[in-house]
Amino acid sequence: MIERCGWCGTDPQYVAYHDIEWGVPLHDEQALFEFLILEGAQAGLSWISILRKRDNYRAAFDHFDPVRVACYDARDVARLLSDAGIVRNRLKIAAAIQNARQFLALQEKFGSFDSYLWRFVDARPLQNTWHSLDQLPAQTPLSQKLSKDLGQHGFKFVGPTICYSLMQAVGLVNDHLVGCFRHHELAPA
Repeated sequence: MIERCGWCGTDPQYVAYHDIEWGVPLHDEQALFEFLILEGAQAGLSWISILRKRDNYRAAFDHFDPVRVACYDARDVARLLSDAGIVRNRLKIAAAIQNARQFLALQEKFGSFDSYLWRFVDARPLQNTWHSLDQLPAQTPLSQKLSKDLGQHGFKFVGPTICYSLMQAVGLVNDHLVGCFRHHELAPA
């Protein structure tokens, strides 16, 4: 039997996310923007609730094209607030639009959001060696640093816990438990 991190349970969608995406180093700009927005949408909610709405988010937010999202206006906000397929929170929607604009600004400043983000780990995923779920931190000094920096660049809904979730999701850190089959697969050779 395959051993996995216990947080994904047995829900097929959650298991697939754990097995295929979570913790895999990600460098695609649009996918990084997607995770940035989805992690912010998750604030106060469970990840599985956002994961189940992911396709709805993709449709509602123009497949997470940051250029398009950055141009959203009051009509788009009204459209999103009436969309039952996403979390209809005015602050989170406004943050997504604001973050799209800041995302583009960081792309211009650093050449890519990927370059900006991965410099926090010297372009190499941090390898943790947790043995149980209760060892996983909700935030770290590095996620606090990323949160502060994003905040200084005008981003919203990027607290240290959200930033650590982002870091885990896009592979800046390998937080698969040591006993999980993915931990070894994602460790450097």
